[in-house]
Amino acid sequence: MIEGIAAGVPFVAVPPSDTDAPAALVVGWHLMDAPASEQAMAEAVPMAGLRAWRVYLGLPLSGKRLPEGGHDEVFRLAGSDAVLNVFEPVTEQAAGEFPAALAELRDRLPGASGPLGVFGGSAGALVALEVLARGDAGITAAAVASPVVQLAPMIAANERRFGVTYSWTERSRAVAARYDFVNRAGELTAPLLLVAGADDDVAVREPAAALHEKLGAELVTVEGMAHEFPAGTPGAARVDAAFTEWFGRKLRG
Repeated sequence: MIEGIAAGVPFVAVPPSDTDAPAALVVGWHLMDAPASEQAMAEAVPMAGLRAWRVYLGLPLSGKRLPEGGHDEVFRLAGSDAVLNVFEPVTEQAAGEFPAALAELRDRLPGASGPLGVFGGSAGALVALEVLARGDAGITAAAVASPVVQLAPMIAANERRFGVTYSWTERSRAVAARYDFVNRAGELTAPLLLVAGADDDVAVREPAAALHEKLGAELVTVEGMAHEFPAGTPGAARVDAAFTEWFGRKLRG
C-alpha cells in the first residue's frame, strides 16, 4: 500500500500483483460516514481480486483535510447549511481537482495506463457521479454504494436523523437541482453499478432504484446493510464483492 499526495489530494494506492504489465486504474472516494477516510475505504473495499491499481482519494473536509477545529467544525458547518457549506464545496472541489490528480497518478503508478473506473460511497458517490457526468476523464465504468443520487432527499433524511429543519434558499435549491442524477441520467454515459443497503434510508434506496430504472444501470441490494459499511462487516464484504466483479467484467482489456 502506497500513501501520498497527487496534485494536492491525499491518496492511498494498492498495486496489482504484476506492475510490469499495463493495468486498469480504479479511483474513488470514501463516505463521510464509515468508512470515512481513504485508508478506511481501502480496508473496507480492497478489491483484492482485481487486476488493477486501486486508488482511494481523500475528500475535502475529511481525514487529513479536516479544517481547523476538526470534526466539530465540520458539524458546525453542516448545522449552519449542509448544502452550501458541505455538500456543494466538497463535491465541487473533489470533482474539480480530479483531472490533475488523475494525470499525476497515471504518471507515478507503474503500469497504470489501462482503462479507468471510478467509484464512491455516499458523499463520495456524489463526487463519482459528478465526475462521470462531466465526461472529461475517459471513464470506462463506474460503481457507487449507498449513493447520494439526489441531494434533496438526503437533506430530508438528515433532518429526520438529527431532528433539525433545513431552511432552503433559492441558491441551495439550485445546488440540489444540479445534484439530481435521476434528472441528469442522460449525462451518465459509462456503465454504472449501484449498490444499496436494504436497510438504508428511502432517501438513498428510492433515488437509486429510480436511476436504475431510468438508466438501465445494474442495481445490487445488500440485505442487512444500512448506510455505512465499515471494514470487516458483512456489508463491506458485499460491496467489495460487487465492485470487484463489476470492474473485473467492465475493465477487461
